[in-house]
Amino acid sequence: MVTAEDIFQISGKKQFEKIALKVFRHQYEANAVYREYCNYLAKPPAVVKSVSQIPFLPISFFKSHSIVTGDKAAEIVFTSSGTTGAQTSRHEVADVSLYEQSFRQTFSAFYGDISNYAILALLPSYLERGGSSLVYMASDLIEKSKNPHSGFYLNELNALANKLENIDSAQNILLIGVSYALLDLVEHRRFNLQNAIVMETGGMKGRRRELVREELHAILQNGFGTPTIHSEYGMTELLSQAYSTGNGRFHTPPWMKVLTRDPEDPLTLNGPEKNGGLNIIDLANLNSCAFIATQDLGKVYPDESFEVLGRFDHADIRGCNLMVL
Repeated sequence: MVTAEDIFQISGKKQFEKIALKVFRHQYEANAVYREYCNYLAKPPAVVKSVSQIPFLPISFFKSHSIVTGDKAAEIVFTSSGTTGAQTSRHEVADVSLYEQSFRQTFSAFYGDISNYAILALLPSYLERGGSSLVYMASDLIEKSKNPHSGFYLNELNALANKLENIDSAQNILLIGVSYALLDLVEHRRFNLQNAIVMETGGMKGRRRELVREELHAILQNGFGTPTIHSEYGMTELLSQAYSTGNGRFHTPPWMKVLTRDPEDPLTLNGPEKNGGLNIIDLANLNSCAFIATQDLGKVYPDESFEVLGRFDHADIRGCNLMVL
């Protein structure tokens, strides 16, 4: 049986592959939906000898099925945002401590001690609904920072702008925000921030036209007066995040791995530096499914960093309709 300790102490490629295969076998046995999917593809554990042979469950299954490994009741259910009337994803999390350990340990690895920061969260579209895993993470980071300046902002752009302008210049700041809200803020007021990390979580949520990363980051760099814009890559269906420190290349924690699949043959994996659909192994997803075929289009580099280039349009396991934003 794989434990949280096994997952969060992974330190190399061989250890990752060993644990990933153990998780695959466990989820095949204890997750009825995933087992049926693997059987449909004729990929039971008896024929899966390497990580590259593990089937990846299409992320759309989180909208249509209960993706649960084992029989433990959910402690919390995270839900995705969506347009009015659209079906949303549900991630039933049987052990929320896995999520907490994952994002805490990852944040520490990328950014150091949380107590060194004032965490300012500009996440209006997430705060306005329940069930957001991003809000859960941000709330925990705010609490763990123990900083009197830390907090959430809904639509209070004036209050946030005043906070950014008047906070002690020696105070390290992490401003994390949904893309459209960060754009609203720099249109409202311009800044020259010192000791600040500005991190976008992506998403225009139908509020603005989509921008390519280079255009978005250039506007934000100019508006906040920072040399780089950081990015967070996460989603409702995952319990781990990847971070980019400014060049659009995301890096993962040791228990998370990103691969690409051939957009014309979704069951075939690509080699490095070829565009394709992003397949994600997130071993923190011990109690749901750790092997997910996302609807994101991207590229993985030889150092295992990855870039997000767009999204598949109405993608499914057979689909090849592609739309790069």
